[in-house]
Order: sequence, then C-alpha cells, then structure tokens
Amino acid sequence: MTRGALLSALTLTLMGEEVVVAQRSLPPAGRAGRSVVIAPHGMVCSAHPLATQIGLNILKNGGNAVDAAIAVNASLGFMEPMSCGIGGDLFAIVWDAKTGKLYGLNASGRAPAGATREFFVKQKGLSEIPETGPLSWSVPGCVDGWEELRRRFGSRSLAELLQPSIAYAESGVPVPEIIAGYWRSARRKLAADEGSARVFLSQGESPRIGQVFKNPALAATYREIAAQGRDAFYRGRIAQRLAEYSKQVGGLLTADDLASHHSTWVEPVSTTYRGVSIFELPPNGQGIAVLQMLNILEAYDLAALGPNSPDYWHLFIEAKKLAYADRARHYADPDFQKVPVTELISKPYAETRRRLIRRDQALADVEPGDPKLSQGDTTYLCVVDKDRNCVSLIQSLYHGFGSGNTPADLGFPLQNRGTSFALDPQHPNRLEPRKRPFHTIIPAMALREGKPWLVFGVMGGDMQPQGHVQVLVNLIDFKMNLQAAGEAPRIEHRGSATPKGQPADGVGFVLAERGIPESVLKELQRRGHRVERVSMNGGGYQAILIDHENKVLHGATEARKDGCAAGY
Repeated sequence: MTRGALLSALTLTLMGEEVVVAQRSLPPAGRAGRSVVIAPHGMVCSAHPLATQIGLNILKNGGNAVDAAIAVNASLGFMEPMSCGIGGDLFAIVWDAKTGKLYGLNASGRAPAGATREFFVKQKGLSEIPETGPLSWSVPGCVDGWEELRRRFGSRSLAELLQPSIAYAESGVPVPEIIAGYWRSARRKLAADEGSARVFLSQGESPRIGQVFKNPALAATYREIAAQGRDAFYRGRIAQRLAEYSKQVGGLLTADDLASHHSTWVEPVSTTYRGVSIFELPPNGQGIAVLQMLNILEAYDLAALGPNSPDYWHLFIEAKKLAYADRARHYADPDFQKVPVTELISKPYAETRRRLIRRDQALADVEPGDPKLSQGDTTYLCVVDKDRNCVSLIQSLYHGFGSGNTPADLGFPLQNRGTSFALDPQHPNRLEPRKRPFHTIIPAMALREGKPWLVFGVMGGDMQPQGHVQVLVNLIDFKMNLQAAGEAPRIEHRGSATPKGQPADGVGFVLAERGIPESVLKELQRRGHRVERVSMNGGGYQAILIDHENKVLHGATEARKDGCAAGY
C-alpha cells in the first residue's frame, strides 16, 4: 500500500498493484450496521453465504460442529479460491462438549526435503524466497487436517461432507462482491500461469459480480478424495500428479514430501484478560502475539479511556510493536527451535515490556525482549452445534491465489507459505528441509468460568493478532455487542520487524479506518506516529458468542467480507 495515500475503498495490494475490491463503509465505534444473529440450536459463520448454508444444513441433518466446519471449508475452497483451498494449510481449535476440553490442530505443511538455504542462496543467488512460483511452495496440509478433525470428532463420512461442494463446483455459483474484487485484483497473477488462467479466468477476465463460476476439475479432485480419503491426496494419483507438475514447472515438491506429511495435535495456550481465558495455538503460528498484547494492555483502564481515545489507540499500537518485535525474533517451528512460549506469554514478562511504553511518544525501531535470558488472503469460519461443540477454523493459501501456480486438471492453486522462511542461517525461522514456516493464520476461542464463551477469528495476514485484540477489547472493555465489536473501525500498524529477517521501519505506520475521529489521528501524529487514513483495512471477522444463561447463540460477520452468520 502506498504510504501517504488516502484510500476511499477496501483495497488489495497484489503484485505491486493497488486495486479497489469494494466500496463499503463502517458504522461508528459501538454501533452495528446490522443486527446480531441469535438462534437456540446451532450457528455457522463464514465468508460466503452459500457456504454458511451448507454448514447449517449439515447441523440440521444431525451432523456436529466438526462435520459442518469441514463441509464449509471445502465449499470455500471452490467459492473463495483466492483465499483458501486444498493447496493450503489449516489450523483449528475444537471444544469437545463430551470431554469438556479444548484441542488444537496444526495442519500446516513443511518445506520440501530439497528446500535448502544452499539451493536458494548459492544455486539461485536469492536473498529471499520468491513470493510467487513453485519455489514458494510448502506441502499443503488442508486435506490431512480435514481427516484428522473428522476421525477424532466427526460423525459423517468425508464423501458426505464433500458432496455439496462437488455439486456446486459442477453446476456453478454466482460470485459475490468482495470475492469478485479480490479476483479482479489477481488477474495479472493468474494470467501469468497457464493453469491458473484456464481455471480462474475466462478470455483473460475474472468473473464479474453475479457471474456464475464453475470448476469441474476441482469437482473431480474432490470426488477422488471423497472416494479414497486423504491418501488420495498424499499417496494416490493426486500426489503423483502434484509431483509431476512440480518437476514440470521447476518446483522442489516430491511424492515423498507429500507421503511423509502429517498434522500435529497441539495444546492450546492461554492467558487471562480481565477474568476471561483467551486461547490461541502455539508457534509456528503467531497466536501468542495476541496473548502478549493483552497482557501488556491489561494494566491500563481501557474502559475509562473509551474506543475514541487517542490514549487507547496509542497504547494499543505500542503493545503491538513490542509483541511483534518478539514475534520477529522468537516465533518458529518448535520442532527445530526452542520457542520460549511460557515466558513470552507470562504476566511478569509483560510487565518488563510495558515499562518501555511512553504515554507521550511513539516507540521507534523496537527491539525484541529477552524472555528467558501483510499481505495475506485467508478464510476463517466458526461453528457451534446443539450440544455446544465448538470449532474455530482458519485456512489459507497465504497470498491471493497462493503461489499463482495451478495444475489445471486438478483445479486448485498451491500455496506460497514457503516465502515466509528467512534465508539468514542464524534466524530461528530460517529455511530447513521438512521444517514448518512461520504462519500468520490463527483461530481463537475464549472461555468464561471454564465454559466456551466466544469462538472467533479475524483474517488478514499481520492484521490477525491486532484484530483479535481489538475485538476482545471492544467486547470486554467497551461492552459492545458481538456485531459492533467486529464492525467498529480498526487501526492496523505496519512496519514492525518480520520473521523473514526484515528490520523494523522506525515507528512504522498506522492505517486508520474511517470512523476513527480526526482528532485522534492528529494526537497520534503529535506523539510521533505516522498515520494514514483508509476506508477499510482487510481482515474480515466471524464470531459466535455462547449465552449460557439464556441458552442461545449469537453470531456475527461484518462488511469487510461477503459472509453471513446463520442459525436455527
């Protein structure tokens, strides 16, 4: 995004080109543009109304929250193909009502065995892994993630869960507004690859709003997975085709890389914020940045400051800088690097970091602490069923349409998550064979008095932890309802150091959505922040709140995406 530019619409920057994706406006802080959806039995929230209906039908027909989540995710791989699909990775947090426990799933893939720093630096002469093309691939983890979730908690066969997506991919669906804008912004990227152009463009053009899109190749791929299970993708014909395609276009992905893939069940990590237990997944994702920011902010009386206070926004930005400095230095695949998670999310560590904040001056070039010693295109969905099983699921190709490479006969693009590795041999997130890269996508859940209270997520690369914190502050401190908490104008801070080894850009720069008062922005500028006004940041939001007293569910989505919440 060009610094200093005043944006009048929701935009996407892709391949250096800034493109308007939709003209939308947000209501003032604390006021919702639409009502909260309230239902007694089950609730589904996703980024596409038809996908939400698929999930709701699963629930109505006796399926549980995990069944519905898989079916919704599969449909979004067809309906929202720039954001997600079986060429990407998946993370989920599940509340199992039977055991009364939380479970975390890391279904992200690893670097190919042939992906070495020597290959990229010495043979290719690169200082960074490319953002597009086959050298940016890591093993797609989505399909194995579906099977792990289904095998452990599901009640329906994969064939049954994929059938609605197969039918829609064959008959087609009309393309909604936001998705059409994202598609339009990716035309050059798609046109550069023969397979992507064949599948996702028609005579060089992306689908217009309301135009029907079909993907029979993806329907055939889904049908094969439905019949043969996850092994069709990792050991069968699809795996062989991916390996052949990789060799054809100069990639490093092999059949053995696919065959050796496995997901990992992990223990969610948490902190408390004003008596609420907030749960995220540990690295290789960035979820603990949310917990670090909340720990820093908890010492301040944000409720007294209010959502239109420059003091609140200043403290938020400074907490973000401190957490992201640690993110750049410490977050990596724990199988390769010891990550001091316990120390990073501790209250005493937050106190040491909080001392660096000056109430009247923006921090510049923030250094990481010593705890022991942006672009992103993603889909998020959540489901709660009649038994109060809960699923918080996020799935992504990373950048829009991932690497830009699509084997046309399979009908899906491959992610470019490998570009998140650092090539610095001393960096914790350095590229190593069979290592998981740093991930931006993070699902979340919050408990009150040991019961699930909030199932939620925010999309949008580096914005995700910032969005999580703003939503929680809106709900807990500012007492907004579930819809208003997501629709309230947001700030996104950019310019922190990155897990790829890029240094911080001074104080960075602040993207402030319309609806945040001009007086707030002027005061932030006086304190040394570089501020830009935008109509909307990215980062759509979905959430379900469980009202145990009244035995009902509250669902919310908002204007940054096409989605809807629906219950029964």
